[in-house]
Amino acid sequence: MEMIASNKSFGGWHKQYRHDSAVLGCRMRFAVYLPPQAASGPVPVLYWLSGLTCTDENFMQKAGAQRIAAELGIAIVAPDTSPRGEGVADDAGYDLGQGAGFYVNASEAPWMRHYRMYDYVSQELPALVAAHFPVSGRRAIAGHSMGGHGALICALKRPQDYVSVSAFSPISNPLNAPWGQKAFSAYLGDNRAAWQEWDASVLMAAAAADAQLPARVDIGLADGFLAEQLQPEALERAAAASGYPLQLHRHDGYDHSYYFIASFIEAQLRFHAGHLFA
Repeated sequence: MEMIASNKSFGGWHKQYRHDSAVLGCRMRFAVYLPPQAASGPVPVLYWLSGLTCTDENFMQKAGAQRIAAELGIAIVAPDTSPRGEGVADDAGYDLGQGAGFYVNASEAPWMRHYRMYDYVSQELPALVAAHFPVSGRRAIAGHSMGGHGALICALKRPQDYVSVSAFSPISNPLNAPWGQKAFSAYLGDNRAAWQEWDASVLMAAAAADAQLPARVDIGLADGFLAEQLQPEALERAAAASGYPLQLHRHDGYDHSYYFIASFIEAQLRFHAGHLFA
């Protein structure tokens, strides 16, 4: 593992690393924010999954999360959004291929060779972080848009690994959204039954009572993607069906951008703190 950047921030440190991923079969980059409290011992960690076209840098540079993370004593880990590099399959569109891994394990050629982002963010990267950084076993997960979808499916498929989950503007029902249909067709093939394993609304509707986590979702009502791509009502119906403890917050006038995320990241971090330190 190679450190490629280090910046002091609110008494803690933002660091950027490169490493060889065995799961993805390529060189990957991720960022970590270590709050001041990490100098004295292990701290809980929040994993942040970003959206289409993003890297590990967008959240760390734009969300303004470090001030609150430093106050609360929470580390933040932000991986890249897909495998990358020469020899890694790609597509001309912004919503497929590099920068658009969708946090699933691809089963179709040519994607299956590298695109196993679910295994990477839920298993390989947390193991790497636990081995090299002062983090405790208390873990939460959050994300935006495609990354909101990723955070939800990680929490729903591996509830034993997290204490809470949140999302901004998640792609809530990719089975029925153009972004999800394009990605799932490529990565998972034409069998729509196989897609259900990667749809947060389907998973949430079937979640057993003893596998449910505190969940918070924030959406902006001026989001241009709301009706067609995000479909939060599907997630709301799923939570009602299983009794899942979902808090869905609608915010008038806010869009899909990092201006929205920066406006409510403090609320989400404090939500997670209530469970990370419980």
